[in-house]
Amino acid sequence: MGSLWGRGWGRGHALALWATGAARRRLPGPRPAPSRGAAAEPWAAAEPWATARLFSSADLKEKLDMSGFPVENIRNFSIIAHVDHGKSTLADRLLELTGAIDKTKNNKQVLDKLQVERERGITVKAQTASLFYNCEGKQYLLNLIDTPGHVDFSYEVSRSLSACQGVLLVVDANEGIQAQTVANFFLAFEAQLSVIPVINKIDLKNADPERVEKQIEKVFDIPSDECIKISAKLGTNVESVLQAVIERIPPPKVNRKNPLRALVFDSTFDQYRGVIANVALFDGVVSKGDKIVSAHTQKTYEVNEVGILNPNEQSTQKLYAGQVGYLIAGMKDVTEAQIGDTLHLHKQPVEPLPGFKSAKPMVFAGMYPIDQSEYNNLKSAIEKLTLNDSSVTVHRDSSLALGAGWRLGFLGLLHMEVFNQRLEQEYNTSVILTTPTVPYKAVLSSAKLIKEYREKEITIINPAQFPDKSKVAEYLEPVVLGTIITPDEYTGKIMMLCQARRAVQKNMMFIDENRVMLKYLFPLNEIVVDFYDSLKSLSSGYASFDYEDAGYQTAELVKMDILLNGNIVEELVTVVHKDKAHLVGKTICERLKDSLPRQLFEIAIQAAVGSKIIARETVKAYRKNVLAKCYGGDITRKMKLLKRQAEGKKRMRKIGNIEVPKEAFIKVLKTQSDK
Repeated sequence: MGSLWGRGWGRGHALALWATGAARRRLPGPRPAPSRGAAAEPWAAAEPWATARLFSSADLKEKLDMSGFPVENIRNFSIIAHVDHGKSTLADRLLELTGAIDKTKNNKQVLDKLQVERERGITVKAQTASLFYNCEGKQYLLNLIDTPGHVDFSYEVSRSLSACQGVLLVVDANEGIQAQTVANFFLAFEAQLSVIPVINKIDLKNADPERVEKQIEKVFDIPSDECIKISAKLGTNVESVLQAVIERIPPPKVNRKNPLRALVFDSTFDQYRGVIANVALFDGVVSKGDKIVSAHTQKTYEVNEVGILNPNEQSTQKLYAGQVGYLIAGMKDVTEAQIGDTLHLHKQPVEPLPGFKSAKPMVFAGMYPIDQSEYNNLKSAIEKLTLNDSSVTVHRDSSLALGAGWRLGFLGLLHMEVFNQRLEQEYNTSVILTTPTVPYKAVLSSAKLIKEYREKEITIINPAQFPDKSKVAEYLEPVVLGTIITPDEYTGKIMMLCQARRAVQKNMMFIDENRVMLKYLFPLNEIVVDFYDSLKSLSSGYASFDYEDAGYQTAELVKMDILLNGNIVEELVTVVHKDKAHLVGKTICERLKDSLPRQLFEIAIQAAVGSKIIARETVKAYRKNVLAKCYGGDITRKMKLLKRQAEGKKRMRKIGNIEVPKEAFIKVLKTQSDK
């Protein structure tokens, strides 16, 4: 051993050579047998010691051969459902049935790997797993994608569906069809996928699968005899779901002889290996060492590793058309793995796949580091997290009070909360998040401004850049088509809530004897902060809500300034509807009054639209009791002292400069949970 060090060998080389030498001499002692379902270990091979070679982690896993699965034996499917209807539980049972994981009581949300998902009990990121299933003597490869159920993550669902030929639509036997069930069904219907309805939770005391069957038949026009009744928690009848997947979902339409065409439908970032791209192969074959090109960036990469997720990464020799797996090709930059990109072999260009509509942010919020010295750390954290969550848009922004930061676009409020929580948990960074706003549009009337912006219609994501009414022909605000499903006893209260939010009713339909589906056109800024909470409290938690983008409509919008002793505070400028200006102005003024420190002079807090003051609060001045030395005496003496004090305060107010402390800004700008 000493001589190895003497020749300049590193310690790792010496230990590795010693290990292979020891192995060649076949050291005594028991050799563990490979566990069922795991890759065979090196010592299980016939004669692995013939050549002296260094150990590596790759040696400890024998690569799977995926060529044994012809296209007709492959099924790609997703599980879609409303929040908490049992998607992840069903995925756990399917993994157990196919032997991908061992049957234990600890198998809960196996595919939900993020801490935020386990804490909240929701799925945030779609996860893939390849399952091997033997049916009637044939070995099938089933590629399962577990998707999120919340409205904010419908972009994840639509991306997952692009890699599938069919879906399992899971419905709770107790709650029945909910708003997100309807939305997800139509996503699958538009993608022309086979839909298998699965009624889950039949073991519950109040379960009524027959009622749910009728709802599915009425709303989705799927015959009730096609529904499969299961209990994912107990594993009842789950085997028939796998049978239905094989019988009812068609194999992918692909050609393995054509040049490689692979769709990147998801990606994650690993700080040691770079970008791990989840791919669905539509044509051809890909293997380690291939030179591939991105159709979007035209950059060339060498494939370092390909494999399947089972549900953990398992490298394979090759991936064939029709299969879904992961690919590592040394992409180091977060912008290189574009979701929806097509990968093809070097010097064999192909027609790119259609890809996806880019995600459209519905909510914008300012994000700033609590301390400016943390700016660079937060910047790299946001860059890494946006690779794992490509639906977030990022614009640089800065504020006089809060310093340099970003204006981020999210798909909804839960998306914003989850993004913030992931920043804290995964990257250990804490941030200031401002109140969310929505993107408005303005149609310009002034030729000078049109020339400046180079377009007639501009989008405003920061209220401070809101153009003046004199330069604008009309303002536009985003609207969404909302679907509410509720028990009929709450219909009256919910209708009143919707009218208070300036919503217009479009449709009303009874989906069974006691449940109503309402469709409303909502202005997005009316529902973005607290509508969901109000709806849940009005309906005792029974109503469900879902929305989809419905474009823009004209609106009477005004820019509201907040003034402190007559000076405008840039950070507190907001855009509101004319009818709501007084209410919003009063709320902000009251909040400021509570958080501003008192001075030796009076502070007037005002909300103004143009030159009109619509709300006012006053922070009283600290004042000395100038009458303390007057014991009785003439009233004119007291009046003289008070008058002199008032004049002094007036002079001080003219020269006094109010610096709003950062804490006060944070209190006013932060999302208000008690709103």
